[in-house]
Amino acid sequence: MREAFRRRFGLQRAPTVALVTYVIALLAWVAVVERWLPMVGSDGGMEMQMSAPGAPEAMALSNGLPGVGLYLVMWGVMMVAMMYPSSVPLFRMYHRTIAGATRSGRAARLAAFMGTYALVWTLTGVVPLAVNAVVPVAAVAESHTALLFGGTLVLLSAYQLSPYKYRCLRYCRTPLGFLMEYQRPGIRGAAAMSARFSLFCVGCCWALFAVMVVVGSMNVLWMAALTVVLSLERLVGWGERLASGVGVLAGVGGAALLLFALS
Repeated sequence: MREAFRRRFGLQRAPTVALVTYVIALLAWVAVVERWLPMVGSDGGMEMQMSAPGAPEAMALSNGLPGVGLYLVMWGVMMVAMMYPSSVPLFRMYHRTIAGATRSGRAARLAAFMGTYALVWTLTGVVPLAVNAVVPVAAVAESHTALLFGGTLVLLSAYQLSPYKYRCLRYCRTPLGFLMEYQRPGIRGAAAMSARFSLFCVGCCWALFAVMVVVGSMNVLWMAALTVVLSLERLVGWGERLASGVGVLAGVGGAALLLFALS
């Protein structure tokens, strides 16, 4: 009866992996937009400034380990919101490569793969914290906005146009070869393979996230704009040309801002 119902309404073709991924990403976006993950020590006045450059990092560092821990949770949720939608083809492709396993085995391995992917991106949140510990972004942004933003755009341009960007981007755009070459059995194998692949994704997108940190790591509008850019880079046929275009525009804009700041 159940199988007949599924066949009648086409549910056997429902992309379950995609639906689960999109639901997780949607919940992450809601958590970010609705501020379900407040920072330690935040109050009503500070909540209004959380989208300012360097504000979440400064607050986290000023509250010790609890602040750092909550910041990493917040960062991890943001990374899931931004990276999961464009990772649907990767997750579905991985799920197909383990078709010989039992249903529960496939679910466990897929969960390990997706969870490790999210964990690696969560750990990248240590970088903006470390940078802010050395250079207080909030103070620099307040007194040298054009210089900071211009320098970051030039950095983005240099990386977007570099061969390292395109090597990582090609892995992200066509992951099947990687999945077949590094396929490993079991949950540990899934986690290890995901961790290895995640490094290419970080290598592909880190410069875009550097811009996000400089403009405000909880600025929802910038989050949405960068999500669109990195998703198009990874998913559409002209993604590599888009990456080059972003690099050129970032270079022109960054150079203009630096000239303005230094004049």
